[in-house]
Amino acid sequence: MAAKEPDNFKIAADNRRARYEFEIGEVFEAGIALTGTEVKSLRTGKATIAESYVGVTRDGQVELINANIPEYLQANRFNHEPRRPRKLLLKARQIARLAQAVSREGMTIVPLKLYFNAKGRAKLEIAISRGKKLHDKR
Repeated sequence: MAAKEPDNFKIAADNRRARYEFEIGEVFEAGIALTGTEVKSLRTGKATIAESYVGVTRDGQVELINANIPEYLQANRFNHEPRRPRKLLLKARQIARLAQAVSREGMTIVPLKLYFNAKGRAKLEIAISRGKKLHDKR
């Protein structure tokens, strides 16, 4: 029987293929800096993080890149760009650990799921991982 998610979590987007394509290592919970229309769009549950990744910038920031949060239809001219880089909110020690892991050979930071916690805040679960060597059946 599968583990049931607690009722106080609302999953906005899930990256199911990440556990198949990567060996998951250490897992972190990060906050996301979002605009108001992005939060409203996330609550509809139409976001995708399957083809996105997390990068560490030169100035020591961590960003979610290529995640698709569609435009909020009722927002008219105050809407957001669907695939803009979004800043992740982590402690300095966690950022240093992520940057050190990425500098090693073959390690990458993969987003696992985007959800709202019990307080209603948008959170992103990310993991340090290594790509699996998948065999082609050709």
